[in-house]
Amino acid sequence: MSNDITILGHIAKDIIEIDGVSKPSLGGGVYYGGITGSRMNLKIAIITRLREDDFPILDTMRKEGIEIFAHPTEETSGIHNIYSSQNMEFRTYKPLGFAGSFQVSEIPKLNPRYFVIGSILAGEVEIELLKFLSKRFRHKLCLDIQGFIRMRENDKILYRKMDESLQSEILSLVNILKVDQTELDVLTDETNLMSGAFKLAKKHDNIKEILITHERGISLLINDKYYIFPWKNTSSIGRTGRGDTAFISYLGARISQDAKTALRFSAALTSLKMEAQGPFDLSIQDVENLIEEEYVYRDID
Repeated sequence: MSNDITILGHIAKDIIEIDGVSKPSLGGGVYYGGITGSRMNLKIAIITRLREDDFPILDTMRKEGIEIFAHPTEETSGIHNIYSSQNMEFRTYKPLGFAGSFQVSEIPKLNPRYFVIGSILAGEVEIELLKFLSKRFRHKLCLDIQGFIRMRENDKILYRKMDESLQSEILSLVNILKVDQTELDVLTDETNLMSGAFKLAKKHDNIKEILITHERGISLLINDKYYIFPWKNTSSIGRTGRGDTAFISYLGARISQDAKTALRFSAALTSLKMEAQGPFDLSIQDVENLIEEEYVYRDID
């Protein structure tokens, strides 16, 4: 069974709080990324886990034409995201639930162009499953690193450094890596994005592309070349889901475009997404219009 992109990860029943005002929201890479891909007219499949009582929340995605492989578990995952409107770039978190670890038996026989591990928290994908996925989806395994370094500890969610040998083992199994600026710092002890990306690439030559979302925009390291395009959003009220949207819109565009063109497309689409809460809900023509109006086809320093 073929499709363009398969995404594995927990769907989440989140709370988004901005300046003390809270709102329930669906979340997770399968949600934000899956809907982004479907609105790019891609064939998308998701693999997820949640309480059986919560299965109706998947109808939103099913209506988008997304193929869903859902497995029942005792809890549905969720995160309470807490922002200040003065700085929507950074947030604090509280865990609301955790749907447990994926099993090899839960992976359907699919043949996507890209298989994306879009886990929310550490523990969703254990190393043995990662090894299995690396063999099954050889040369097309994509990983958002947050699902290995964002940990639940008591009533908090924290970023933790991995043991060096474990980090090397995990990254040795991946072809395309997605990080944000905090995660890149955790992995490399580098606050300079370009230096951190080159440091990772030098240690792991199996990683062919490193995608970085950050305060200024979206960057890419590929074939020893570093590209960056800025965000062009006028509001950051839809900051939650930025990384998931950027990752899938980049991969989706990468199917038919060169890396630099795909990066520009992702920058534009994700900029539009950040202007409203929830997943990307505009047309591809809106993205093309923003590219024409705001983006000059060049790199920035």
